[in-house]
Amino acid sequence: MATQHMTLELRTRVNVGLRRQLRLAAGLVFTAVSLGGCGTGALWDKFMAKDDTFVEEPADKLYNEGLYLMNQSKDPKAASKKFEEVDRQHPYSEWARKSLLMSAYAFYNAGDYDSCIGAATRYVTLHPGSADAAYAQYLIAASHYDQIPDITRDQGRTEKAIAALEEVIRKYPTSEYAVSAKAKLEGARDQLAGREMNVGRYYMDKRDYTAAINRFKTVVTQYQTTRHVEEALARLTEAYMAIGIVGEAQTAAAVLGHNFPDSRWYKDAYNLVKSGGLEPSENQGSYISKAFKKLGLG
Repeated sequence: MATQHMTLELRTRVNVGLRRQLRLAAGLVFTAVSLGGCGTGALWDKFMAKDDTFVEEPADKLYNEGLYLMNQSKDPKAASKKFEEVDRQHPYSEWARKSLLMSAYAFYNAGDYDSCIGAATRYVTLHPGSADAAYAQYLIAASHYDQIPDITRDQGRTEKAIAALEEVIRKYPTSEYAVSAKAKLEGARDQLAGREMNVGRYYMDKRDYTAAINRFKTVVTQYQTTRHVEEALARLTEAYMAIGIVGEAQTAAAVLGHNFPDSRWYKDAYNLVKSGGLEPSENQGSYISKAFKKLGLG
């Protein structure tokens, strides 16, 4: 009888435990359904959602979709995503190589210059011997060039543009991009010269002639082919006359007259030297004279 009593008691405990577990499970289900019904069932929806299986698309399909978005839809941002997807799904294919260059081009057209520089740099690194490497290098240079600020601001971007443009010319001298790079290079150098002139004029207004001379000297010795060199020579004439170094003033006026005889700046420099009872006269040993002879301009 004792054994039967223990067995009955054990069964009773088990049944009570099972009933408690069933009530707990029912409560959890009810809570989840209630949350879903109240519009706060994001977690429940995620739990119940079907697992979307990744479907790989053909490389040529993705590439052509990118071209369509680029050329027909005029949506370079969307196009760049398609080209990047080619590289992600088919990283070692020929389509990936083409898409990397096209993504750089798409970024450039979208005005996303930093992304363009990143993609184009990666292309040049991975495919240095490719026929399109010259274009990739040019895109890097053009991205820097298009971000050149005005002459009142820091010219770090201009210096980066010059370095990148010189790289195009050095590495790919016979490419079609070298011609365009040379034209942009002159524009970038003109910008740096303009910056020096702007600061030089500031010092002239402050009558700090030595500081002004240093700025104009930079233009004359480093940027002789820019449009600012005529004014720089005239300003040198003015500054040297102001501090009494008439020999350099005469040389600056003479070099200006020899290279730019019809310049309005020469007329000003000539009249300034004449007002001191002097004539423009070139000192062959002056840095001004040497700077122009170095380029065959003197």
